[in-house]
Amino acid sequence: MSRIPFSEMQQAIEAALLRAGMNKHDASTCAQIHTESSCDGVNSHGINRVPRFVDYVRRGWVSLDGKPTLAKGLGPIEVYNGNRGPGILNALAATDRAMTLADAHGVGIVALRDTTHWMRGGTYGWRAADRGYVAIAWTNTESCMPAWGGKDTRIGNNPFVMAVPRDKGNIVLDMAMSQYSYGKLQTARLKGRQMPFPAGFDSEGNLTAEPGPIEASMRILPAGYWKGSGFAIVLDTLAAVLSEGIATNEIDKIQQGSCTGCSQVFFVIDPRKIAGQDFTNQVSDGVVDYVNSSTLSEDGEEVLYPGQSALRTRNHQRNHGIEVDDGVWAEVLALASAGGRT
Repeated sequence: MSRIPFSEMQQAIEAALLRAGMNKHDASTCAQIHTESSCDGVNSHGINRVPRFVDYVRRGWVSLDGKPTLAKGLGPIEVYNGNRGPGILNALAATDRAMTLADAHGVGIVALRDTTHWMRGGTYGWRAADRGYVAIAWTNTESCMPAWGGKDTRIGNNPFVMAVPRDKGNIVLDMAMSQYSYGKLQTARLKGRQMPFPAGFDSEGNLTAEPGPIEASMRILPAGYWKGSGFAIVLDTLAAVLSEGIATNEIDKIQQGSCTGCSQVFFVIDPRKIAGQDFTNQVSDGVVDYVNSSTLSEDGEEVLYPGQSALRTRNHQRNHGIEVDDGVWAEVLALASAGGRT
């Protein structure tokens, strides 16, 4: 593992995206988001995803010219076709549009169909909360997890995001429907570590915390067992229904990498129009203080609110460099160089 300054990582990713055919503005935007995700400690959906994104572009699975187009408008609700454009750019546009609708109506809902992988879902929660909005967003995915009681993959891990603005540090929940995402498994495997808790089943049906066998079997464990399985199914269904898009069973038929053709939903609410910013901070601060002051369990070291660890990691890595796997960094540098390929 090496530590890379934020600006150096961003420049390398931008160069890789430019060489993949992306225009300067879009490459700069995507490079910033990938680097910010990595800076927050989410390498799995930050820098680690860059080589795969470039590969998808070269295969024609992501359209660099694809932009979201309005399909239907119903006051505070709008439906867009993502036209297989870069997932980050589509999701940013959807989040920003939902905020604009919330300015006018108090709430804005944007549903997006036929888009591609949005990378770190938390990006869009942080973006809205930094501007004073509450956000709820989710995406469906290809199947990568068995439904509870099943053995073969039939449901997606369908990342789900909730964000609450707070002056002293936003509360941001960014979770997959699996106990750990495949990205988290990859990160642990690259570091030679096991997961802190059981994460899935090996090929023989044994519950294990070892990342490799779970990646091989694709029997990742739903968060909360049957509850996570049920939540994933409902999120998948709603994403497709609200966007007039497709659900996991249809995404599986495309077979063009992760999340190609997926459906997403972005809810944004302006709490300042309800009780005001001061009240939102008062409630949020009270919740955070109450949680942080918990009596520690026997093996507990601290109790954190959602987003607190990411903010702490962000501040540390801004000052000391972003930790990255040497092999991944070398791959990105190769893509950034003239003629670089993987």
